[in-house]
Amino acid sequence: MATLGIFLSSEEHSAPFLVDTARKAEAAGFRAAWISDHFHPWTSTQGESPFVWATIGGIAAVTDELRVTTGVTCPTVRMHPAIVAQAAATAATMLPGGRFALGVGSGEALNEHILGAPWPNVERRLAMLEEAVEVMRMLWSGGLHSHHGEHYTVDRARLYSLPDEPPPVIVSGFGEQSVALAARIGDGYASTMPDADLLRRYRDGGGRGMAQAGMKVCFGADEAECVRRAHRIWPNEVLPGELAQILVTPAHYEAASELVTEEMIADAVPCGPDPEKHAAAIQEFFDAGYDEVYVQQIGDDQDAFLGFYAKEILPRFS
Repeated sequence: MATLGIFLSSEEHSAPFLVDTARKAEAAGFRAAWISDHFHPWTSTQGESPFVWATIGGIAAVTDELRVTTGVTCPTVRMHPAIVAQAAATAATMLPGGRFALGVGSGEALNEHILGAPWPNVERRLAMLEEAVEVMRMLWSGGLHSHHGEHYTVDRARLYSLPDEPPPVIVSGFGEQSVALAARIGDGYASTMPDADLLRRYRDGGGRGMAQAGMKVCFGADEAECVRRAHRIWPNEVLPGELAQILVTPAHYEAASELVTEEMIADAVPCGPDPEKHAAAIQEFFDAGYDEVYVQQIGDDQDAFLGFYAKEILPRFS
């Protein structure tokens, strides 16, 4: 059965706001959520970057059924995979019954450069991600472990607080190499594009489990105003190529986004009050073969978005 979830933006909202939105989303009928894991927002206009693991603890305290997946965590540079393993294990104990999954990816310089480490090329980033997942699964297996790999060292470490089952690892991928890695090591696949070819590559490469995808919308009564809001807050949504992996600061994204027009955003992001437009954009992902689609409302008016989706959109995909 297709699942429609909410995508909680750590780049736009404070931790208390995100926790409250998750509570309201569950009450509105959503049963699953993505939550982004960032140190910086993409642009200063977005303006937030709470520590996702604290936010997840808050969400666990105010929800009963909501499944939560990080969309996505980079366990390679800013945080050692042993620490991410501990964080994810704790999150899984707070969201029992398989309600937590760890989404991972190779990351962006925007978040990972902060400790001064050089930003690796894509081949090295993917190799680091593969070893990081190996380290995390090793620690989730219980007992005392050491690891001396090419990228990481673990010295006699044991996670004492473990869930009944280790969390599934959902691996994001946007190019041939990353999709191949996701198929090899993932318990599921994540993307932000309704790209049937990428998903087919994942499945053909032996990829198993759920295929998840995230997308953005801007609901509101005035379509033109929604376009302006989306352009003001998320102009980086349509930046091409590898820019999202290599630019270092929000100021760089703001400069690159000066090339983005409102018309480009209107073409890429469903805006306004028309339920057909929202439903059609979501359906593209399901038609491409994705099992779960997570929708992020741009802007602060989450209550109106939740009401609209509860009435007009969720019933179409239940």
